[in-house]
Amino acid sequence: MSAAANGRKAIFITGAASGMGLETARLFARQGWFIGGVDINEAGLARLEQELGSDNCLVQRLDVTDRAAYAAALDRFAAASGGRLDILYNNAGIGRGGPFADQPWEDVLAVVNVNLVGVLTGIHLAIPLLKATPQSMCFTTSSSSATYGMPMIAVYSATKHAVKGLTEALAIELKPYGIRVADVLPALIDTPILPEGAAAAAPKAGVFRAIPPREVAETVWEAYHSDRLHWYVPRELVALDHMATLHPEQTRDEMAEGRLFATIDAQVAAATPVPIGATAG
Repeated sequence: MSAAANGRKAIFITGAASGMGLETARLFARQGWFIGGVDINEAGLARLEQELGSDNCLVQRLDVTDRAAYAAALDRFAAASGGRLDILYNNAGIGRGGPFADQPWEDVLAVVNVNLVGVLTGIHLAIPLLKATPQSMCFTTSSSSATYGMPMIAVYSATKHAVKGLTEALAIELKPYGIRVADVLPALIDTPILPEGAAAAAPKAGVFRAIPPREVAETVWEAYHSDRLHWYVPRELVALDHMATLHPEQTRDEMAEGRLFATIDAQVAAATPVPIGATAG
């Protein structure tokens, strides 16, 4: 059991045992924050605790689809953090792809339950802690597939669209309480969620190049010190959001013909770089 946070700022990270969650835990620990890390990967959590030191973190096994277990994990975290929650980082997610018509229904439900219901559960339970913490933030991992629905990962894409919409709605609902709400829309991040060999096969340049997860962690840090709503990694990804919003039929047709990413890269190359927090419109 971890020692108390002793007044330090505190972040609660789901999916903390690997990838973006792990890199975020490392970065915030270096900045002197108290880390709450949860995951179903107990071995990864043990390594995280050993790396950060038990005085600097509280790690717990948690299936984010289990509401009772989630409530208990937040209670233990609040006891260790002195009741504060500066950032809730809803990062846990799974990806199971393939043609929708061929997907086992169990896989469809698993993706919805982890990627959407787990996020809803965490936010719903954490709101009292966020309200009690000045300048707190609710931050969620969305996806580049929330800019336009992507084939072969249709259900995953649908959950990430839902997360993006939830972020926008709650940013308005929770603002009177001083809670900021934001999300990150990563493209191809080199994490265990990717199919084997996907990162190695990715383009070496362009919007859909493979990006190390530490860049997402750095974005979480930047987002905490900002009031921006949507964060794109890489920042050029906003061009896809623009195109999908303004020209959905062209986006559909170019994606179907395998030309979309080349079109986006060409647009990015011809345009003035956009800020990382830029939004469509």
